[in-house]
Amino acid sequence: MGKRRVMVAAEDVDLSAVKYEQEEIKAPHLTGLIFKLSVRIVEAPIVGSFIVSAMKKQNKITQLLRNTLIPEGPMFKPEFPPQELEAAVVVLDEDGKPEDRVEVALKCLPQYDPASCWNGNSIQSFRYWKIRDYAYAYRSKLATPSMVAEHIISVIDEFSNKKPPQPLLITFNPEDVRSQAAASTKRFEEGNPLSILDGIFVAIKDDIDCCPHPSKGGTTWIHEVRTVKKDAVCVSRLRSCGVIFIGKANMHELGMGTTGNNSNYGTTRNPHAPERYTGGSSSGPAALVASGLCSAALGTDGGGSVRIPSSLCGVVGLKTTYGRTDIGGSLCEDGTVEIIGPIASTVEDVMLVYSAILGTSLADRISLKPSPPSVPNLSLYDSLNTLGSLRLGKYTAWFNDVHSTDISDMCEDVLSLLSKTHGCEMVEIVVPELHEMRTAHLVSIGSEFLNAINPYCEDGYGAKLSYDSRTSVALFRSFSASDYIAAQCLRRRIMYHHMEIFKKVDVIVTPTTGMTAPIIPPAALKDGETDMRVTGYLMRFVIAGNLLGLPAISVPVGYDKQGLPIGLQLIGRPWGESSILRLASAIEELCAKSKKRPVQYFDVLKS
Repeated sequence: MGKRRVMVAAEDVDLSAVKYEQEEIKAPHLTGLIFKLSVRIVEAPIVGSFIVSAMKKQNKITQLLRNTLIPEGPMFKPEFPPQELEAAVVVLDEDGKPEDRVEVALKCLPQYDPASCWNGNSIQSFRYWKIRDYAYAYRSKLATPSMVAEHIISVIDEFSNKKPPQPLLITFNPEDVRSQAAASTKRFEEGNPLSILDGIFVAIKDDIDCCPHPSKGGTTWIHEVRTVKKDAVCVSRLRSCGVIFIGKANMHELGMGTTGNNSNYGTTRNPHAPERYTGGSSSGPAALVASGLCSAALGTDGGGSVRIPSSLCGVVGLKTTYGRTDIGGSLCEDGTVEIIGPIASTVEDVMLVYSAILGTSLADRISLKPSPPSVPNLSLYDSLNTLGSLRLGKYTAWFNDVHSTDISDMCEDVLSLLSKTHGCEMVEIVVPELHEMRTAHLVSIGSEFLNAINPYCEDGYGAKLSYDSRTSVALFRSFSASDYIAAQCLRRRIMYHHMEIFKKVDVIVTPTTGMTAPIIPPAALKDGETDMRVTGYLMRFVIAGNLLGLPAISVPVGYDKQGLPIGLQLIGRPWGESSILRLASAIEELCAKSKKRPVQYFDVLKS
């Protein structure tokens, strides 16, 4: 029997005695035939249970969940103390029309001259077309949504014929895209665009409902047992703004992976290095934005699934506060760690899409009592020095626990430049109990996933899951009811630690991931793989956003020595989207000149 551990109450933890322990995940990297055989073994009733149990003990999971007395009571979903409204923001009406919110957000953006950029008068060596560039081109009759649609369709067709398969989209209907584009083109011809988002092309991750497409969640079968009858709430809000949906983007099956590997349809490639992963699970959304094929995409984030691929693909990904966006109409709509969030090539485009999709569900308004949604006013001179007054918290030992010092050095350099330019204060902090946080998240997301998938598994669909999803299911089935309660007790405890940190700082800063885009093993393309070491590096810094429901954003800050993108993560207070958007915008401006054109990039606006 293991020795029983008794935790002191969270408020009695001595932070000066906390020592950072490097995460060391003990599990083999498996691909090919050996991987397939190992899955069958862990699924076997007696032998499988023994192997899973041994791995949990080896990784200190069993001791924490079953041999530890946790004094805190359970917190089954994020609970936040009341928050003050952020400074220098404009409040948005979440009960109003999405297009009206977008108009308000548009007026908060910095001054910008699309005509000058269209004519090539830019000092940057490479830049993505912004949503404002598309709007200018449409209004000036330099392009039409129908013209752009044809460019996108031709590229998507090209990708569908690649061998081995590497689709950006799982479901794609060119005639539906043409129909949406024609309607938008007509509105521009009549001088009645619905909003700045009219005619803007957006991809939707395959676990979010978007008519007329099925939601497969990256599987080969879920659409057979779950029909899509209407748009998800977020998709409906974008549609009312005139957005054109290009289809359902590829993803790691059911979101249960961080690389983006999909053995059912083919694995999406990283636009910066096609032999490498995009990151996951929102692989298709990030790759589509990074390759220039759409201005924005919607992803889901239950364990870094918006931020990880955004970082690895060199784009911006926003994970909103839990409950800030209504996740109704998605495969993860009953979860407590997931959100739907925007991915875009620039912070301002993330702001515009975020303004359209935000709005808490009625049920969450009652339980969460959210602060009013807002966006930072970036259009005025910062006379209050709002940016300079922000205190940034950094846990140095954690910050530096990365696969390559290229990542920590680049992020450190950008933070130094930010402090020098805007006067932001860097504050050394301690984030205690990181292993406890990772374990609580694993049990929470695993139990919620199993609860959602169990009815289908009972009907025999479990055998149709990919091998890596089946590995996850075998692990999740080993968690007991008492494990789940212990994880929720840890959630309350870790929430306390973070709320104490936010009394000293406004934002916590980390690299987004502990490694840049990993190489795709050729043997993993057919049947997938399990590589918990890579998963550990990719998820190292993202968990607080999900377990605790905190807002977080990944913003690209540069590249490693191999030319692979590096992202910096900003974690905010509950409902503090405006502060992290303001900070991300300033960081983006500081890093603008170093932006590189991806290897796979398509100029669908001006081509």
